[in-house]
Parts: sequence; C-alpha cells; structure tokens
Amino acid sequence: MGCYDCCIRCIGAVPYPSLVATLLCYAGMALFCGCGHEALAQTEVLVKTYFARDPKDYEVMASFIKYFQFVIYGLASFFFLYGILLLAEGFYTTSAVKQTFGEFRSTQCGRCLSLTFIIVTYILAFIWLAVFAFTAIPVFFLFNMEHTCHNINILAETTPTINQHSWICMDARQYGLLPWDAMPGKSCGMTLASICKTSEFHTTYDLYIATFAGAGVTLLALFLYLVPTTYNYAVLRFLGRKGIR
Repeated sequence: MGCYDCCIRCIGAVPYPSLVATLLCYAGMALFCGCGHEALAQTEVLVKTYFARDPKDYEVMASFIKYFQFVIYGLASFFFLYGILLLAEGFYTTSAVKQTFGEFRSTQCGRCLSLTFIIVTYILAFIWLAVFAFTAIPVFFLFNMEHTCHNINILAETTPTINQHSWICMDARQYGLLPWDAMPGKSCGMTLASICKTSEFHTTYDLYIATFAGAGVTLLALFLYLVPTTYNYAVLRFLGRKGIR
C-alpha cells in the first residue's frame, strides 16, 4: 500500500459530521460561557446602579449571579471533555463501520459504549433545550426595556407638554431580579430612556444576545452529534447480526 492510498484511507476514516459538531459545540460553549459570565456581571452593575438603593435588596441576586458563574466554569470544563469523548467515539464508529484498519472491528463492548453515548447525548440535548429557553428570558427583558424606551422617546417628541411618557415604567421586581419591597425597583419616563442610552445597557443586551446564540449553537451541535452517532450504531448492530465483528 502506497503513501497516497494510506492517506486516502485515513481521510476517509475521519468522522466529518462529528468533527463539525465538535467545532460547533466548542464555538457555542465559548460564546455561552464567555458572554454569559460577563453578562451576569453587567446585570449586577445595571440593577444595583439604576433599580436598587439598598445593597440588601440585590444581595440575593448577587449570590445567584456568583453561583451561576461557577456553574458556567463547570459547564465549560464538562463540554470540553465531552466533546473530545464524542469525537473519539465518532472516529471509532466510523472506522468500525468502514472497516478501515484491518483487524479493527466492532465489539459488543464497543456497541454498548456507543449506545451509552447516544443516550447521554439525548439527555444532554433535552436539558440544554431548557437552558436555551432560559437564556431567552434576559433577552426578552432587555428587548422590552429597549422597546419601552423607544416608546418614551416617541411620546416625548410628539406630546412634550402632556408628559405622558412619565407614566411608562420598567419594573425589575416583576422579573424576579429584586424583592417586591425593593426601592425604587422600577424606572420611569425619561430616567428609563436615559438608562437605555448608557453603555452598560447596550453591553449587557449584546452579551445576552451572544449568550443566547451560543446556547443555540451548542444545542445544534448536540443534535448534529446524534445523527451520525445513531446511524453508525445502527450499522454496527446490523454488522453484528451478520456476524461481522
């Protein structure tokens, strides 16, 4: 066998769908973890600067933010290792299916391992679907806030003498960011419009959008993992029944 044939065989053994899924997973987790960590820190700054006066009002929120930041560290480490394992499993099943490396064949233990990865990845995908939905909440809150500020600016320009815009408010307590007895807990009128023009607001909004996008890319990567892994496992089962081990 020449060098060219060997290279062709090696290239043919690369699990391209699993490789693409791994790259997507790492890119999505980098966005989710990096931007999510900074978005949480900016949220604390935004709330305690414009919506709360007493430090005790945002004490619980600050504790939750620190807790979720540590969770993000754990998620980054877990998905880094799990991505490597899934890619290695993709190499194994692809080589076994194509019977590329001579004596290298599927075994009962290998098929059980592949099935385990499929089940775990299915569970992770459904859990991450909930995480994906959860990351939409702060995006929804900040989108509403930006839309409210836009309405305030329109009213301030069209009816400056009536002062209707002063009755338009955004209450952080309604979204669970602050307890109901927090003061002021809300921002109204031109004060709210001025908050929307600050760099803290725009930075936090952009970071949460990036976090939401990162969660979506990671979810796509998990489902993309499942397609080749399930297919390869089905082929391995078929070869096992045919007596090809």
